[in-house]
Amino acid sequence: MGLSERAIIRQATGADAPELTEIAHQAKRHWNYPERWIEIWKEALTITPDFISNHRVHVACVSDKIAGFSAVVEDGNKVWLEHLWVLPAQIGTGLGKKLFQHATGVAASTGASAMEIESDPNAEGFYKRMGARRIGEVVSEIEGEKRVLPLLTFDLSQC
Repeated sequence: MGLSERAIIRQATGADAPELTEIAHQAKRHWNYPERWIEIWKEALTITPDFISNHRVHVACVSDKIAGFSAVVEDGNKVWLEHLWVLPAQIGTGLGKKLFQHATGVAASTGASAMEIESDPNAEGFYKRMGARRIGEVVSEIEGEKRVLPLLTFDLSQC
């Protein structure tokens, strides 16, 4: 049995918040963004106990240690995959796929027909392999540099 098959997914607790924040930061750094950008994204990458209690946050544990997490957020009539991060050492092991499949089940349980994803450009290929399709993009600017984030959707009737 592979590492990802042995992973246990459970609901996150407020006590997990510091560890989830660290995983998000480590995973973002994996893509070699400038450290000053990581600092700009600090708030977006910080998972608080309040966030966990107000949203559907789940962690994947490997050998009793948190190795990744996902967060599904309901926003009006839409459901978003707000976070999906795995430790850099877990990239390519199937853990992200397991977390994504779990997140789609969580999203489907809300009654939504689709789950939206504002993806990091480096993660777009992963989400497309999972069955998501690009429906647009979100354009922003960071330190005077244009940044284009793929906007994806996943049809929850596939679940």
